[in-house]
Order: sequence, then structure tokens, then C-alpha cells
Amino acid sequence: MEAVFNCGAYRLDLARPQVMGVLNLTHDSFSDGGELLAAAGIDADALLRRAESMVSAGASLLDLGAESTRPGARPVSEEEEVDRIGAALTLLRPRIDVALSVDSSSPAVFATAARERADMLNDVRALQTQGALAAARDTGLPVCLMHMQGQPGTMQDDPRYDDVITEVRSFLAERVATCVAGGLSRERLLIDPGFGFGKRLEHNLSLLAGLRQLSELGLPVLVGMSRKRMLGEVTGRPAKERVAAGVAAAVLAAERGAWIVRTHDVAATVDALALLESMRSLEGHAG
Repeated sequence: MEAVFNCGAYRLDLARPQVMGVLNLTHDSFSDGGELLAAAGIDADALLRRAESMVSAGASLLDLGAESTRPGARPVSEEEEVDRIGAALTLLRPRIDVALSVDSSSPAVFATAARERADMLNDVRALQTQGALAAARDTGLPVCLMHMQGQPGTMQDDPRYDDVITEVRSFLAERVATCVAGGLSRERLLIDPGFGFGKRLEHNLSLLAGLRQLSELGLPVLVGMSRKRMLGEVTGRPAKERVAAGVAAAVLAAERGAWIVRTHDVAATVDALALLESMRSLEGHAG
């Protein structure tokens, strides 16, 4: 991989892990649903405060999502998703000087993201929605392709794998090949193993332990484990009390080659990754 990743208007250093802050523009996200919404739509003050706080804490990307993908979440119309994402980008783009990512599978949302100067697309369905690949290609933006077994509403009903690492890696390799054949440059692609998306605890832990095998595909790896149920199953804690476990998971992932860590808890994650990088630097000089 090159030393930098071109992310819209930003060039991000591939030599060290980057932190992506989560901005959920939804009523029913599992840990912070509704916190950035008002009766009439986006709560502009709350959104701007949250974004500014994350940037001040060290986030180099912010991920905006207007469709909850937790199991059992209520569907959001494409029109509503477009409106929320458009409003959020209109508010943040002139005021926030980091890369802005849009978490969506909708071709219409992709077009809105490009028009409102987003820097990246993040698709949990890996551009498998009808028209999504062509729409993503036409934006010119980089795209993160995520693995998910099943669909959000039912993905946790009975997920099964013979070899989760091999199957996730094969899926991502196939999607990358399909996207390149469809006109997306390989240099614009990232991959995400999809922790918690159609996976039991043992699957998630196996993926974390074997994450280097995904890095061998030669693409930047994005991970998101922040506050997820897998951490609650290990610790017994509710979502907002999983910060320590999420930070530990972020460090373990970064040690195994993850480049972007997606998190609700930016400051704690940035601090932990700074310590990891200091250790790596010392080991490098010692070598």
C-alpha cells in the first residue's frame, strides 16, 4: 500500500492507525439513538458540539449514519435518509476540517454525499444494493466494503460459519474484484470484517485474533467494535459502560493491522493508540 490514502479532500497517513468518530443520526441506534435528533430533524447544536468534540479529541474522520443497522431496527425511507445526511453535511462541511464519511447503502444517499462534499462512503452491504456500485463509482469517492451475513433485521438470528476468517476474507476479496471490474479503482477501496454483523461472539473473537489475514489482501482495514454486544457478552456491561473494553479491542485490532478504528469514544481510543504508536516507535529504534 502507498504511504497515504486519498480520502476526498484529505490525505491520511497509512503508517499509523486513524480514529473515526461515530455520529448516529438515528432514533434507535443501540447506544446513542436520538441524541443528535430533534423533533424537526437534525439537532444542529448537538451535532456540531459532538463533531467538534471528536475532532478536538483527535478524530481524523467522522462517520455520519442515518439508518440504524442494529437487529430489529425500524426501516428508514430513502427520502428521510437523504434529508438527514444532506442536512448534516451542509452543517458540518464548512465547520469541520476532517474527512467526513457517510454510512449508507443507498445510491441516492451516495449522490447527496458527493454533492455535499463528503470524503468517503461506508457501506455495510458492500455495494450489493441495486445501483449502488455504479452510483459509488460515479461519486469518485473512496468506499469501505463491509462483510455482513444476512440482513440487519435478522442477521443475528442464527449466524453460522465453517471457518469465519476464510469466509469473510473470501467474500471481501470477491467484492473487491467485482467493484474493480465495475469501474472502481482498487486504490479507492477499504475493507471491514463487520464485527457484530451476522456473527456470534466466537466468530467476532476469531476475526479479531486473525485480523492480519485480512490485511494480507493489501487494502486498508477498518474495524468497528465500539460498545457492541460482543463487548457486553464478555464484560456483562451495558452499552455505555463498554468504553474500556472497546479501547482494548481497538488496540488489539490496530496491533493486528487495522488502519481505521471506528468508535463512539474518541478521546479514550486516541490516547490508547498513541501509547501503542509510542511503543512501536521505540521498538523500531531499538531494532
